[in-house]
This record gives sequence, C-alpha cells and structure tokens, in this order.
Amino acid sequence: MKAPVSGIKFNARAAWSTLATLPKAILVPLAIGITSLTVTGSLLVARQLGWLQAPELAAYDQMIRLRPDLAPDSRLLIVAINEADIKAQKRWPLSDQTVATLLANLQQHQPRVIGLDIYRDLPQEPGNRELAKQLQSPNVVVITKISDEEDLGVAAPAGVPEARTGFNDIPPDNDGVIRRGLLFAETETETLTAFSLRLAIAYLQDLGITPQPGTINSDHLRLGQAEFVPLESSSGLYQRLDARGYQILLNYRARHHLANQVTLTQVLNNEVDPSWVRGKIVLIGTSARSLKDMFLTPYSAAAGDRNWSMPGVLIHAQIVSQILSAALGEQPLFWYWSDWVEIVWIAGWAILGGSLAWFIRYPLGLIVAITISITLLGSIGYYGFFLQAGWVPVMSPVLGLVMAAGMMVAYRAQQAYRQQQMMMKLLGQNTSPEIANALWNSRDRLLKSGKLPGQRFYATMLFTDIKGFSTISEHMLPENLLEWLNEYLSAITQEVISRHGIINKFTGDGMLAVFGVPINRTAPIEVAEDARLAVECALAMRDRLKQLNDDWQKRGLPTAAMRVGIFTGPIVAGSLGGKDRLEYGVIGDSVNTAARLESYEKSRQDEICRVLIAKDTLVHLQNRFEVESWGPLALKGKQKMVEVYRVLDYVTSSSDPGFHSPDCRNNAVNGNIQPTEAIE
Repeated sequence: MKAPVSGIKFNARAAWSTLATLPKAILVPLAIGITSLTVTGSLLVARQLGWLQAPELAAYDQMIRLRPDLAPDSRLLIVAINEADIKAQKRWPLSDQTVATLLANLQQHQPRVIGLDIYRDLPQEPGNRELAKQLQSPNVVVITKISDEEDLGVAAPAGVPEARTGFNDIPPDNDGVIRRGLLFAETETETLTAFSLRLAIAYLQDLGITPQPGTINSDHLRLGQAEFVPLESSSGLYQRLDARGYQILLNYRARHHLANQVTLTQVLNNEVDPSWVRGKIVLIGTSARSLKDMFLTPYSAAAGDRNWSMPGVLIHAQIVSQILSAALGEQPLFWYWSDWVEIVWIAGWAILGGSLAWFIRYPLGLIVAITISITLLGSIGYYGFFLQAGWVPVMSPVLGLVMAAGMMVAYRAQQAYRQQQMMMKLLGQNTSPEIANALWNSRDRLLKSGKLPGQRFYATMLFTDIKGFSTISEHMLPENLLEWLNEYLSAITQEVISRHGIINKFTGDGMLAVFGVPINRTAPIEVAEDARLAVECALAMRDRLKQLNDDWQKRGLPTAAMRVGIFTGPIVAGSLGGKDRLEYGVIGDSVNTAARLESYEKSRQDEICRVLIAKDTLVHLQNRFEVESWGPLALKGKQKMVEVYRVLDYVTSSSDPGFHSPDCRNNAVNGNIQPTEAIE
C-alpha cells in the first residue's frame, strides 16, 4: 500500500525573498529547486486528496483509445442476443426452451466451455426441464449477482453447483466508466468467484494451468506466467479507491472486433461455422440496448456520444481474454510505480518546467518549449510506458511542468518588478517613456549588486534657478509658496521630459536636468542632439514662464524670472548613497560648470529667462540658435577661462548664421571639435 503524503508545507514567497542576494551560480539552481519542490509537494497533496484522479483517468482513457486493437481473440465466440433476436422470439426473458436449444446446438460442436451471461433464477416455461438438463453439462458456467445493502442480488439457476457459478458484477469508477475487473468478492460467509475468471480457469485447466499462490505474495492469484496483483485504495493513479474484493485494472483488447460474434437466431438455425465453436469459450449475452445491459468504457468518449457503451457480455469477454493472454505470456498485466518513483518522475518534469522558464526569456519561445516538452512527456508516457503496460502519471507531471514554469515566470516578473522599482528609486525622478524603456531593457547591464554602477557619459547638463526667489518667498505664506512653486516646477519638468531628458534633482527653486543618460550616447550626432534638445528645452521653459506670469498676474500672485546654465561634457552617473538610501547622481566638472553658468553675475539679466551656454555646447548646435558671445569668462571655482554665450532665440533666417564667433561655427561644421575626444 502506498504511504500517504502529508505535512508538506513550504513558504515559497519567504524563500524567494532571499534569492536576489545570492550569487547567480547559486541563485539559479536554488530558485529552480524551490519552485519544483513547491509544485511537487502541492501536486502530491492534491493527489492524496483525489483531485488529480479524474484527469489521470481521462489520460488513461485517451491512451486506451490511441492504442491499436489487438487481433481478434480466436479462443472466444460471442453469441449476442440483439433486438432482432428478441423480436423473432417475441418475448423477453427468453423461454427456457429457447435457451436449452441454444445450448444444445452449441454443445454439438464441442466447445471448451460455455458461459451463460443471462439470469435464469426463475423458470420461464416452456422448457424448464430441458434447460435444467443442459445446465448439468460440466462445461456450462452460469451467473449470479452479489447481494448488498441496496440490491438483493440474483440467484444462480437451481441445481448448478457453485464451482460452475460466477458473479457478473462489474465495478464502475466514479464517472461510470468500467476500467477494473473484479475477480473475487467476499461476503460475510464466503468468497465468490467472478464469471469471467470461472471461464478462464475452465479453459486453462485443459492446458495444465491451474490457480496457484503468488510468488510476490502468497495471497495473490497466479495463473501460468501471470501473477494478478490486486488493486489497493491508492494503486497506480487511483486515490481513495473502493478496492474491496480482488480487483485488477482492465486491459482492453479491442473496441469493436474482440472475437468472432454470432446472433441467437444463427445458432438456433445451425448457421454457425463449427470451427468457431470447437474448443472455444462461448459467451452468451445480450447486446440489445433496450435491455440496458450496457456500460461506459474508455472508448465511449471517442464515439462522440456518452451514450455509446459496450454490452456486459463483451466486458466479460475482455476480462476473459486478458486473463488468458496474461497466463499464457501473450500480453502483460498493467503495472505501476511506487510512490517514491512517481514523486521523482513528477519532480523531474517540474524541474524542467522551472528551468525552461528561467533560461527562456521570450514568451513565444517559452510557449514553444513547453509545448514540445508536454508532447515529449505524452510520447514517453504512451510509447515508452503505456504500450508496455505501464500506467504512469501523465497529467500530474504535465501540471507540474506548467505550474513550475508559471511560478518561475511569476518569480521572474516579481524580481523584474522589484528591480524596476529599485531603478526608479535610484533615478529619483520622472523620465520620458523612451528613456524609461531603454533603461529597463538594459537592466542586466546597469544592475550590479543592487546598485547602478558608475558609468562614464558625454551628456548635456541644464541647471535652472528662479531670480530673486528669497524676496518672493518673503511675501507669501509657506503653503501658498509651495503651491506656486509646484506650478512652476511642474511646467518646466514637462518640457524636460518631452525632450527625453531626466530630472536628476530639485534644489528648492532650482533643478538639474540631464540629457544623454542613463543610456550612453557617444556618437557625435547623438551628443549634438542632446545639446540641441537641452537648448530647445530652455527656450521652451522661457515660453512656459511667460504663460505662467500672465496667469499669476491675473490671480494676484508674484511673477518670476529664471536663469538657465547649460554645459556639454563628460560626467559619471550612478548610484550615490548606501543601502538604506540611494539616488541616481551625476558628478563631474561638467556638472559644476553648468551650475556656474546659471549663477554667473545674477544681476546681469534683463530678460524673463537668461540662458547661458559654453562653447562646448555651442559647437554641437550647428547654427540652429541665435547666440550672443560674452567672451572668455572666469567662472567661480574654475581656473581656466570658459567661453560663454547667451542664447537669444531660434535662428529665423538661413542668411543670419546667428553666431558672434565664426571660429566656433566653422569648428562645429567642419568637425574639428568632436564630443568623443573627452570619452575614454
């Protein structure tokens, strides 16, 4: 008997929470192992509760239907009483005289044994005496029905000894399908033998084969080369099976042409080939649907109609054929694994599913891989085992594979989400959708030990500040000032994001925006585009501030002016801080220069938005903007002079180059100054 599987508890979420901190060489097998262990444990609990029995039995039925029929069993002859026979006799039950004639006509051709699968517990005159005489023949086996609490049963015909009487009860599964045969049944007083087993033993005795104790277990039945191991409550893929009596898994021989078959009328009219009878097992039963002796089998679903069923006499013939074939070594009995082998089998496929989901990143590729794996699993289960009479789990490992893949995908999605949240936290600002997507697609390169490693860029920095903010704040309540400032910051932030920049930080009324990070852009055309977008952003901020001032003036709020400093050059960007607080920072002399440009001679401003740039930015603008040269200036904290220009507006005419320093224009156009000079 299989040992029950219980007490399996595993907190996958808690375990997964520690995985991200492990080295990849340990993380991958550990993540796959935890996933497969969780899935396998869940499936074993589900099996123990009987939840997987139905899908496994459905898979068993499908494989029975796929399996090719064996050749008709030449040891059997079936006399089927059909609707036409009943109409010809004009009665049911048949008269004793008709049954006696049927038996006599068969006996004249010397059958090995005759099985009468028709209840004859009550006389059906005329002909009762003649029938009683025929039933005394030593090769005639009759049926009885076992009585239970709900059924009084049916007695065997009077005068027939117990040795030639067998019950014809067939145990259905919970879905009504016949997959098992009952060989022995026990009552309070005796052990009863099945009708089909009586017929098989009678046939085998003439071949010198008699019932013997089993070699595996002395309580088992052994006939010839076969030991019939009885089903238990959890044998094979059954769970909580009513295994009373001595049951075996029914190994169907064929769905249609099981053996030669004739009708009652043909036998009564002596129209049967004697060679079909001589030395054979003859089973007599009904096939008329009106008599309701019909049963669902694994073949029923293939017929496309659940009402399609197999007559009881054919079910008994299937069992007889199975017993004979097993005893003579022609066809093995079904076998199945122990619990531990099944656990390893299911766990192996769960590991495969988790591995596929870990290593295959693309959804379509994963779907194809899982489909191929399921096909391989089904092929192994069918060709490798079922055709060799091995009944092994198929649906459980399929579920294990799919569930493990799903859990691993969920884990990777959770991991990806946490990484994304970390990266957004590190950035500390909103970015344009294009930047966000590019950053996330490069996460494997950017993420390292929970940080964004420092990386060298050639970018354009943009600093802003409000002129006279301290004076403005003196005349406003703090809550009103905060609302006013947020209107301003929201407006200029929109201009940055719309031009693919990122807001690196807010410094009260000031802001640092960067164009060209966090995705490295080293090509001259890319650096030039970042510089152009930064200057366009500054001019757009000027226009938005004009709109804000008009609105503030109408609302009685202070108006403002602003300063912008822009510089293009090398920087280093990455994580700043510790594990408790991290932010995405940019450092380098280029950042300081942009800040000094913004704050240079604050009093030297007569417009609403002063935009100062250095020559290092101007060389990338390619005559797009009108500028005014302020000459070489000594910026605070800088030892070297910096050539500074004030951006006036967009160039409105091709005849006006907009440059007050032709050498800079020529250098930019001719490519004498390249942005990659500062990039290592």
